[in-house]
Amino acid sequence: MANVGILFFGLVGFFTIHSVSIVSEPWRDRMVAKIGEWPWKGLYSVLAIAAFVLIVWGYGLARQQPLVLYTSPHWMRHVTMLLMLPVFPLLLAAYLPGYIQRHTRHPMLAATMIWSFAHLLVNGTLADLLLFGSFLAWAVVDRISMSHRVQRPLPFTLKAKTNDATAVIIGLMIYAAFIFWLHGQLIGVPLLRHTT
Repeated sequence: MANVGILFFGLVGFFTIHSVSIVSEPWRDRMVAKIGEWPWKGLYSVLAIAAFVLIVWGYGLARQQPLVLYTSPHWMRHVTMLLMLPVFPLLLAAYLPGYIQRHTRHPMLAATMIWSFAHLLVNGTLADLLLFGSFLAWAVVDRISMSHRVQRPLPFTLKAKTNDATAVIIGLMIYAAFIFWLHGQLIGVPLLRHTT
């Protein structure tokens, strides 16, 4: 349980930092006015990275002694892989304004919700429930809050007529890379197991 505790504190820190605008955007604006935009972003980034490191560390430790809460049927893996198809195109669409961004309104949050829900379908340990469940809940809350506050534009967005095609093509290429290689290399769980 101590390993899950590290994950828990990492998640609390990560979502506390990322929920400042949800809870009190006027306070966030006062702090930016007081210390400056770049110092605020610097502090925000350092705290977010530290919390993310705790999440990765805690999740890795918790996977060594998992507490299984439920087990999914094998065919659910195919459902998860299908649900994951739009995730990377949506993430890229957040930085590539076009039809996809206009009609999803918040493509990064949509990608987070799909990603977390899809992984909950096939990962049933306590650590998985904490990790993916908290990301899903936060994304839903943030999506709702967006309708009540002015959305700040994301930095480094690129405007071009080919943005949608770029998001889809490169997003699907990243998806394929994860399916065939990156998921096993980065997460330690190969998605395609070869049998002899």
